[in-house]
Amino acid sequence: MPKSPVPFARFEWMIAWRYLRARRAEGGVSVMTLISVIGVTLAVFALIATLTVRSGFRTEFVSIILGVNAHVTIYQSTTDVSTGQVARTIPNYIALAERISAVEGVTRAAPLVRAQVLASVDERNAGVEVYGISPQDLYSLPRISSPEFSLGYMEDFAEGLALGSGVARELGVTVGDSVRLISPSGARTAFGISPRVSIFPVVYIFRTGRFDIDRTRIYLPLVEAQRFFDRDNVVDELEVMVSNPEEVDAYLDTLLQVAGAGAFVWTWRDASAGFLRALEIEDNVMFVLMSVLVLVATMNIVSGLIMLVKNKSRDIGILRTLGLTRGTIMRVFFLCGAGIGLLGTALGVMLGCLFAIYIDSIFSFVNYAVGDGVWDPAIRGIYHVPAQLRLWDILMAVTLSLVLSFVITLFPARRAARMDPVEALRYE
Repeated sequence: MPKSPVPFARFEWMIAWRYLRARRAEGGVSVMTLISVIGVTLAVFALIATLTVRSGFRTEFVSIILGVNAHVTIYQSTTDVSTGQVARTIPNYIALAERISAVEGVTRAAPLVRAQVLASVDERNAGVEVYGISPQDLYSLPRISSPEFSLGYMEDFAEGLALGSGVARELGVTVGDSVRLISPSGARTAFGISPRVSIFPVVYIFRTGRFDIDRTRIYLPLVEAQRFFDRDNVVDELEVMVSNPEEVDAYLDTLLQVAGAGAFVWTWRDASAGFLRALEIEDNVMFVLMSVLVLVATMNIVSGLIMLVKNKSRDIGILRTLGLTRGTIMRVFFLCGAGIGLLGTALGVMLGCLFAIYIDSIFSFVNYAVGDGVWDPAIRGIYHVPAQLRLWDILMAVTLSLVLSFVITLFPARRAARMDPVEALRYE
């Protein structure tokens, strides 16, 4: 009994390579091979581009959230026994901030006065949110102290306002100009509540990278904010930063114990829960859709192999009569399909990586070609399309493409192996 050849022997690779590069005049399907390779390449490229942009979006948004906003916000609610009124301010905020800062893992605890006001310059008005914060605490915010863009000097913050670039653009001001802040919660008079109005100079303008923050946020020195909003010796909240914001829930029990009775907390995950959940759902949906695209592209391999098996039926019959086993025939055609999938996947990975690396240049060209307006930060929330290359995303795309290519290839390869050599040569 003849000995079976070693699986994937050298001659099997040679036969598969010959079939793949054969021209139509020689009974090959090189055009279908090319179409299959292009299809897999574009599908893998689209999958990797989607995954990298998806990762970039989450990383960019979380980075901005953690670089500007509190990781944990501590509030207090106390009731005056004599009047029954509920106060939501923190009276002994300096001592509380020191106790919170001493908690293991806490990097900063900053007292804040926070309120919404109307900012006005001549005939221009904008609704803004004012954060009263001490200069040293403002310096510790990475997206403020090291923004994408800035005007003025943070060292002058004690003398005036720090504005988001969107607020400055809306009011038409720059460093050195003055802004009027109008608070509806003013002093009570015989004629009702009189709004509080104060004028402050602009000393610093920043751009964090997130449009909605730059469009609404103003920082005011804590002492000035307490005076303007009538918060004598109290603050509205404590802004707490921790060393590991991704594990912020692990700090909550300790922070509540230290804060004492009447305290409650609000984490950055709570504040952004809806947005983060929407990102997660969108990630899953986009991955499924792109996976279907890869599946459709790999189906081209099936059609190409079926045509190849039909054109090579005579060759299959001759090879079988020469002693080649069904397993050998199956492996030859499996190598044909797997080679197409492997080549298309490699080219798709290259294109996807290049897209992620040069995404800014690509979108700049697209903006120039269509006359700008492709990316509106007012709608998207950020100023550019982020992309982050992660090894895990690339491995997921490669694994999905290769598994689908290899599995789908088995069906036409098995059909070729089951072909009867007598039937294959009957009309030859």
